[in-house]
Amino acid sequence: VVCPVLKLVADSRVQTLLQQMQDKFQTMSDQIIGRNILFTNDLEKNIADLMTQAGVEELEGENKTPATNKS
Repeated sequence: VVCPVLKLVADSRVQTLLQQMQDKFQTMSDQIIGRNILFTNDLEKNIADLMTQAGVEELEGENKTPATNKS
């Protein structure tokens, strides 16, 4: 036979532990998503810089063509 008071205390501790775990996982998830966004932004900028250096312009529809030489 389990004492009702001890069961309530154990249930409360389990609930608290589960909430703490959920909070920690949410924080970690937010950090990972934030890092991925920063990584993607940096990658897009680096690609754009490389395209500019290579003389490629971005057109509608994501078609890439050599930039025209302006004399």
